[in-house]
Amino acid sequence: MNPPNLFSPLTIRGATFRNRIAVSPMCQYSCDDGSATDWHLVHLGCRAVGGAGLVMAEATAVEARGRISPGDLGIYKDDHIAPLARAANFIKSMGAVAGIQLAHAGRKASCRVPWEGGRAIPESAGGWQTVAPSAVPFLADDPLPAALTGSEIRAITGEFVAAARRAMAAGFELLEIHGAHGYLAHEFLSPLSNFRTDSYGGSFENRIRFLVDTTEAIRAVMPDHMPLFVRISATDWKEGGWDIDESVQLSAILKTKGVDLIDCSSGALVHDAKIQPAPGFQVPFAERIRRETGIATGAVGMITEPKQADDIIRTGQADLVLMAREFLRDPYWPLHAAKTLGADLKPPAQYARAF
Repeated sequence: MNPPNLFSPLTIRGATFRNRIAVSPMCQYSCDDGSATDWHLVHLGCRAVGGAGLVMAEATAVEARGRISPGDLGIYKDDHIAPLARAANFIKSMGAVAGIQLAHAGRKASCRVPWEGGRAIPESAGGWQTVAPSAVPFLADDPLPAALTGSEIRAITGEFVAAARRAMAAGFELLEIHGAHGYLAHEFLSPLSNFRTDSYGGSFENRIRFLVDTTEAIRAVMPDHMPLFVRISATDWKEGGWDIDESVQLSAILKTKGVDLIDCSSGALVHDAKIQPAPGFQVPFAERIRRETGIATGAVGMITEPKQADDIIRTGQADLVLMAREFLRDPYWPLHAAKTLGADLKPPAQYARAF
């Protein structure tokens, strides 16, 4: 018998995923000066033990001022490589593909960790100057971000490339560019946060320039066998903002630049977006982008049940299912889903007695 669709293998370039289940990047806010700790080894490693096909490390800042919080993961200096390599090597030893998301938080940087309230940290309290396409804060009472100059924008693209090289040195097999959730690349995309009048603002072509240029630059230093993903917010959920039509256009362009999969999330650019979350509420974005552009997509957001996930793959709505909170609740979700769906996914020998 053929395996359930969720447990069919998927090959993208030189990477073969043992199933269609991916661990979505999830910030842990548990770093020491940007360096991964034992927490990351265990957090990522146990999801690989649990049977995921792809395990992605959290949003990893390409420069220190691009961290969401002082506890964020970084890959902006060579000292960060060795701790990340421990996690990447263990993920691979468990049969999963090891991926990492490269990010810059833009105007949403310099914040306290969530369990300390998550609000912006002013420079006077140990925070740092944030940057953005335009000098417009996320919240009205946040410190004002500095509007980037053209040369500064191009320098950040260079930081992404340097980060990509470090990620490959650490042994990661897949890179994802974070272009979603109100962080820097998304801030350029949306008219709600980008008020520039130069070549990085105004028209659709100008607003996508930073992300497209950064994508091209990263792809140029990657080997051909290595997959490149881009995560986008398919809509801002607010009138006048970035929308699904523009996401389709962008995805078609990114496909020509060597991107292999669009990871389809949404929102988080503005605090007053009108979102009505429900199980699978973002899946239609992945389905439409896949159908209209021919690029592979990943579906994410309130996907919790094995049959729900299997149906997404079976009906061609997406090529991968990325899960976040459900993996926090159950690191061994793939093993449990395999039992439910009748798939042959074996745990490591050390855990076999429990399955």
